[in-house]
Amino acid sequence: MDEGKTIGITGASGALGKELTKIFRQKGFKVIGFTHSKYNYEIKNDSPNELIEWQCGKEFLLIEDLKKIDILILNHGIYDMSKKNSSYENSIEINALSKFKFLTLFEEIAIKNNSPTVKEIWINTSEAEILPALNPSYEVSKSLIGQLVSFKKNLLDKNTKKKLKIKKIILGPFKSQLNPIGIMSPKFVSDNIYNFASLNIFLIIISPNPFSYILFPIKELYYFFYCKLLEKFKFSN
Repeated sequence: MDEGKTIGITGASGALGKELTKIFRQKGFKVIGFTHSKYNYEIKNDSPNELIEWQCGKEFLLIEDLKKIDILILNHGIYDMSKKNSSYENSIEINALSKFKFLTLFEEIAIKNNSPTVKEIWINTSEAEILPALNPSYEVSKSLIGQLVSFKKNLLDKNTKKKLKIKKIILGPFKSQLNPIGIMSPKFVSDNIYNFASLNIFLIIISPNPFSYILFPIKELYYFFYCKLLEKFKFSN
């Protein structure tokens, strides 16, 4: 990754968001943080250069801010087990639909971008995409965004592929407010995300669970061939 690029990070006030901000700032990148939290903000060496408050459902208001970004990391999410989330709507809106809206907006920006720089978007979906997380609403929402990202990536046309690179981040349990008993530290996770993202790969897996390194590539291979079949069927008609 080239230093000097602008990085956008949603969920910037969370444990992982803060660690991602630190490592990118240390490497010489400019960081724009997106957060739902309202707090006094002071620019420091390990904080975002700019912090923007936003709300789910109003992602379209961020278009001008997104145009400044070279690499967008979608890291926001909730682990909601409250009774008011019994219909799963809250989890699906924040963990899945909001991220997909960001992805769609950023794709449109990338297509219209005249710069030779290829824009990138990294989406944190989680192991809960296919593995149990002891929270049905969380699992459903992560499964949804995981499928949406896989379809989007595999069905991009040739022109868009030249302008936008999509990466999917699969994380195991790490310590945060959402998961205080997480096994991995946010710093360990952020360091590995940075290192693996330098490789030209779609799937970034960071987990203590060995099955994740087997199941997720198989799943993505299935989507790859399935989408190829869809393209062929569409072409033949």
